[in-house]
Amino acid sequence: MKEDAKILITDLSVQRGYGIFDYFKTINDQPVFLEDHLDRFYFSAAEMFLPVDIEREALKNIFQQLIEKNNLPDSGIRITLTGGYSEDGYAPAKPNLFITQSAFSYNKDNFEKGTRLVTYQHQRQLSQVKTIDYLQAIRLQTFIKENNADDVLYYNASGISECPRANFFIVNERNEIITPEKNMLAGITRKKIMAFAGLNTKEESIQLEQLTTAKEAFITSTSKIILPVLKIDGQTIGNGKPGEITREIFKQMLGSQGN
Repeated sequence: MKEDAKILITDLSVQRGYGIFDYFKTINDQPVFLEDHLDRFYFSAAEMFLPVDIEREALKNIFQQLIEKNNLPDSGIRITLTGGYSEDGYAPAKPNLFITQSAFSYNKDNFEKGTRLVTYQHQRQLSQVKTIDYLQAIRLQTFIKENNADDVLYYNASGISECPRANFFIVNERNEIITPEKNMLAGITRKKIMAFAGLNTKEESIQLEQLTTAKEAFITSTSKIILPVLKIDGQTIGNGKPGEITREIFKQMLGSQGN
């Protein structure tokens, strides 16, 4: 039970916000893209010098036990690895591993509603790693509301990078589907879209001025799947409705994960 779960205040996740995590879905008791998520989890752990004392197959067995015990066919499972109980509050110790499961349901109506973004100049540390550091994203919640937006879109000197919890794509006037090539976390949904046959997808820089001429824009993540971006900085994207290419990718994505 979550009421029984405990962590000491000496853990570096509490003292310094040091740790990593990953999150995947189950649909009808079946994990979605599990191997991809585990690849990223172990990569993140290695990049943060956090040893994982459990082998991949043993970890998968724990997931299966959790699924069977909790009886949550459609769920989200989060794997969190912390910096451990540090003696001096600074040096990493033996990591603590937490695995939690909660009910998850996806409302397809969210696709039609879309989302609104506001841009903000910021570059996350270690952007290729899925850390537990969401300090800036949480700090900007007031800024987002003040700008009548739903989420923030980061950019830096190199161009657009990402949303705090999602990857970003545009469709240009040549129907090219473009996503930033660097300074962001390479999401699993993003990876799957890039592998779809028949799509003219590219990884390259996206400058702020390109947002004004984009025909379509959308964000992707495990929980959001694909969400059309209807406005950025108050400016309407395309005709202000989900675009045809975005809609087609959404259908393919749903099919690929068993929805």
